[in-house]
Parts: sequence; structure tokens; C-alpha cells
Amino acid sequence: MLPVRAVLVDFDGTACTHDVAEHLMDRFGEPGWREWDERWIRREVDTRTAIRGQVAPFAAREDELIAFAVEHCPLDPTFPSFVSWCRDNDVATAIVSDGLGLYIEPILAAAGVTDVPIITNDWAGGAMAFPNGHPVCDWCGTCKMLAVQRAEGPVAFVGEGHSDRYGALYADIVFAKDALVQICRDDGVPFVPYENFDDVRGALEVVETLPGAVAPERCPGWHTA
Repeated sequence: MLPVRAVLVDFDGTACTHDVAEHLMDRFGEPGWREWDERWIRREVDTRTAIRGQVAPFAAREDELIAFAVEHCPLDPTFPSFVSWCRDNDVATAIVSDGLGLYIEPILAAAGVTDVPIITNDWAGGAMAFPNGHPVCDWCGTCKMLAVQRAEGPVAFVGEGHSDRYGALYADIVFAKDALVQICRDDGVPFVPYENFDDVRGALEVVETLPGAVAPERCPGWHTA
């Protein structure tokens, strides 16, 4: 039996080889869209404000946005077999994303991956909604801390960027690459480095003791209006 009962996976740059939102911003957004990201990293604006500012130029172009994402942003080729392996071992797998949401299911489907729960933000009628946010804290669009806490544990978390920080803090074992590596170091979060999902699978097959969650009593991203 594997040491975890659930694996939560970030999408942009993790399950997908590209940051899909960035590709869409470059193609359809305003030239200064990265300023919203920089302000968010400096904690000048919350995630929801940043995303709404970035997608304002998109209007109601849902079909065009999805078609572009599917054509230009393939799934990590090791992810489909990883999902199948998890199912064979009775480990639940879910996507947890604080991105735009609308392209996740189409990209998964294009790679033949179906029936994977998706916890993310919602693009509807040309506007963003945040059905998976925290009921009190309004900093993130999708609360990855809550996603980890609500999953059947022990929980593995796989990510790569700033939006994965709070999910990583509350997971029992963390797989990190790119920006998440230094974030975990700064937060004192033990992590396993990885490049693809074959690496994640290999580590889960041999790990004997989970590091356990750092789980601060109050999330360091806590913010209310």
C-alpha cells in the first residue's frame, strides 16, 4: 500500500508542461499583464483582483481561448500514466489550480485523461468567479490549503510556483520544482525535487516515512477585506 491516499496536482507548469494562463495573456491580453503578477507577489493586490485585471481584455472569447490552449499547451506526457497508476493503487488524484480554469478539462481530455476532479476558478460568460475560495480569507482565488485539508489523507502535493505555497504548507509530502523549491526552503517545508510524474511515482513507491505537514495554525497568506 502506498503511503498517501490522495495526490493534489497543480496544473499550469505542473500537470501541463506550460503555464497556460501566461500563454493566453501573451496572445490575447494587454502587454502590461505581468505587472499584475508582480504586484501580487509583492502582496499589493490579491489573486482575484490580479486575475480579473489580467483577463479583462479577453471578453467573451471562450472558444478561441480554449482552442489556443489545447493546440499550444500539451499535458505533461508522464501525467496520464501517473493518473492510471494512482487509480490502480486506490489513490485519489485531483487537479488544484488557481488559474483561469476554463482550459483544464479540454487539455486533459485531449490527452485522454478523464474523470479527474478539478478544483479551480471559474470562467463564465466572460467573467471570473471563485467558487473554491476560502469562506473567510479572500487572498487566493482557489484555496489550496482547504483543498489539502479536505482531501482524504495522507496527502501528497505536487507543484511548481507561488500559488502552490499554501497547499505545500499543509500537505504530508511535497513534490517541488522551479519557484516552489525556494519557497519551500524559505518556509521550512521538506520537499522532494522532481522533473516529471515518473519521478513522483518512483518516490512514492519507495518512501517509508512521510515528512508530515508544517501546518501553521494560521495560513501566512491570511487576508480579509
